[in-house]
Amino acid sequence: MDDIHLMTVFVAVGEEQSLAGGARRLDISAAAAMRAINHLESKMGVAFFQRNTRGLALTESGQRYLEDSRAVLQLVERAEASVIGANIVARGQLRITAPTVFGRLFIIPLIKEYLALYPEMEISAIFLDRTVNLIDEGFDVAIRIAELPDSGMKALKVGQVRRLSYASPAYLEKHGEPVHPMDLQKHRIIAAEVSAQVAVWKFKSKDNAFSVKLRPVLDVIGSDAAIDAAVRGIGIVNLPCYQVADKVRRGELRAILVDYASGSLPIHLLHRESRFGSSRVRSFIDLVGPRLRKEIAAL
Repeated sequence: MDDIHLMTVFVAVGEEQSLAGGARRLDISAAAAMRAINHLESKMGVAFFQRNTRGLALTESGQRYLEDSRAVLQLVERAEASVIGANIVARGQLRITAPTVFGRLFIIPLIKEYLALYPEMEISAIFLDRTVNLIDEGFDVAIRIAELPDSGMKALKVGQVRRLSYASPAYLEKHGEPVHPMDLQKHRIIAAEVSAQVAVWKFKSKDNAFSVKLRPVLDVIGSDAAIDAAVRGIGIVNLPCYQVADKVRRGELRAILVDYASGSLPIHLLHRESRFGSSRVRSFIDLVGPRLRKEIAAL
């Protein structure tokens, strides 16, 4: 069997941790995938997988070979792309995920632009306020607003965002503006989480980082409701700046305690680049990456 074909099947099965899953990704039968894996293991004289109740698990040798195979397939793909050039057309389905508010504000407008450029593409966009596992949950691209753990995923940093406290001008005129985070204990607090009997907000001074425990006058599910409550003058919220940027621009909310911002969180486009469908992933990254950098820098 062709070595590139064997590597292609191995990477698909290794990433999916399933013969059936890898076969579906490549549109081949599970039997064909098994033959390829058996041939590869026989040729190399080493076992790459262990079977368990959850499916397949990579051995130590399998993990090393997976990383090397990914690199080889990426080189092959780039070599082909350099020859074929503009004839490569993105087509098929792309599964992406992002935090809910970020997806609504930033990703949906970019999806419209992407689909206009690539009419043969279909996108499944799932917006979730939790960390997803790209491989286990079958996503091609994820927008992650957090420090990244060490992983085999490719990551493109597109910016960073601060988490700040906000209040409406009407609220600040009536209740005064806090000058230190501890002053928040005398103010009306809105928590963007359910049943937050005690909200813990993080801050940072020149000397150290610290937290302030606050008792909310209102706790809600989701940042949209919290923002609406703050605009109506109910109290003060603490949220990532991208979620309230439009309200700040319109003068409906004002950032407070800016000198005590708890630091910035990086925003990454996370993806699993490989030979399978890489033109789909690359075309999305190439369009969305620069657009997001520009928009985030303007916050």
